[in-house]
This record gives sequence, C-alpha cells and structure tokens, in this order.
Amino acid sequence: MKALKNFRSTLLILLLLASFPIFGQRQFGAATLYTVREEMAKSPEETIDEVADIGYLYIEAAGYNDGLFYGMKPKKFKKLLGKYHTKPLSSHQGGVTMENVDQMIADVKKAGFQYFVIPVPPMGKFTFDEQTQTMGMDDDLDFLVDIFNTIGEKCKKAGIELLYHNHDFEFKKNENGIVPIEYFLENTDPDLVNFQMDLFWVTKAGADPVAYFEKYPGRFKLWHIKDMDEAGNFTPVGEGTIDFERILEKRKESGMKYYIVEQDNTFDLEPLEAIKISHENLRDLGFNKVKFKK
Repeated sequence: MKALKNFRSTLLILLLLASFPIFGQRQFGAATLYTVREEMAKSPEETIDEVADIGYLYIEAAGYNDGLFYGMKPKKFKKLLGKYHTKPLSSHQGGVTMENVDQMIADVKKAGFQYFVIPVPPMGKFTFDEQTQTMGMDDDLDFLVDIFNTIGEKCKKAGIELLYHNHDFEFKKNENGIVPIEYFLENTDPDLVNFQMDLFWVTKAGADPVAYFEKYPGRFKLWHIKDMDEAGNFTPVGEGTIDFERILEKRKESGMKYYIVEQDNTFDLEPLEAIKISHENLRDLGFNKVKFKK
C-alpha cells in the first residue's frame, strides 16, 4: 500500500513538472497589442488568450484611454494578463499631456508595467501629411527635450522608466540640419529618458541600428522588432530583409533589456497568424536566448 501511495505521489509530481514548459520554456518574447488592435477592440480576453497560446510571455499595451486599458481599470487588466500567464512590460501612452501625465503614470504603475513609452512626439508636435501619407514632427526640439526630461523625472519617482519610440522621421535631418533622434539622445538625461528603438523604422530611414548602438551605448532599453520585405513593407519577423542576427549581436552594447514583436499592417495575413509566424522564427534568429532583466 505504501509503495502504491509513493508511486501515485511520484506520478503526480512528474505530471506537474511536465506542465511547466507550457508556460515557461515555450513562452518567451514580448508582443505589442497594437498588431492585434482590432481583435482587442472586439474581444480582449480571447485575444490575450491567443497571444499567450502562440507563446508570448510579455505584453506591451497600446490601448489606454481615460484611465482604462482596453476598457478595463489598470488592476483588472493586470489580472487578465496574469490569468493567461503573461506579464505586463510596457505601455504606449500616445495622448500624454502635462495635464494628464500624473494619472497616466499612476495607471501604468498600477497595471504592472515597467516602461511608460511615448510613441510619437506629443502635445501637438507630431504631424501627418494626408496627401503624401508621411509622418513628421515640429522642429521645436528643445520643447520636446524639456517635456521628456520632466516626464522622465516623474516616472522615475514612481518607480517606472520613460522611453521614447521612434519612426523614420526622427532619423532624418530637419530644416535646421539637425537629426532629431540625435538631439534627443544628446540633450535628455539618460537617468530619466531612454529609447525604444523600432528596427523597421530605423532601417526605413536608411540608418544603421548598430551604428547608433555604438555611438550611444546603453540608451536603447527596448526594441521593436519587425521585418521589411523587398518592397519596403511590413512582414513577419524572419521573413524579410533585415539582418536581425547582426543587430542582436550588439544587444548588450545597445542597452537592450527586452524586445517586442510588432507589425503595424499585416496585409493579407490575419494579425494573430502574422505574430505566430514571427514567434516561430524568433528561435532561428536567437531571440529566445535573450532573458529579460529589470
């Protein structure tokens, strides 16, 4: 009888251990919910479940409005992520102003996010040309430096970190002959402000991510990884022309603590299918070996 009881106990332990890879070794990497924004608008819980099932462990939010993440209070959203064995990593806070920044920071903190990300120049400094379908920004860079430093200090006091996310226009000289991203890097306080490098947009601008890692080491705490096809369009990671392995070799120099899969437009692919292909290709590129470090 004792032998049978020991056998049952051993079997139970083995079954429990066998279940760990499902939410441990198999889950790695981060995904931004911007890629699946339409799915999140329709059924957020189902979408989080599917993103976790694909194998993503960390989540970046891109759906905050009036104190709610995808219609949920911060702690409820954090609980939802935990239910599906995912962890909050970063949140894009596109509508930040000096009037709402304190509430935003408090909400990002409550939801468990470590990074408060400004996705485009805030407070009216972002421009979009409807005729040419191109993005741009105001040339008042000193205003933005002051804003970033101010918000960065608030974030630091709250125990989270401020990052600025780039597109292509920050890597191109403005009318004054200044490259905005370089001005930001050289004039913001690195103890308060750092950057989320979007590898697609840097490449689109004709710049080299590695060159920026070497010139400004330690400033690029998060990466957005997404690939570019031969026509210059978005495509799943590993299906395009960007040499991620070369870039990944410089991750320590860049300061990268984690990477996040994104695809702004998935064209003929369903968004969930696109991020599934990306996740499957992450292993071949070596991204599964990158461990998240706070």
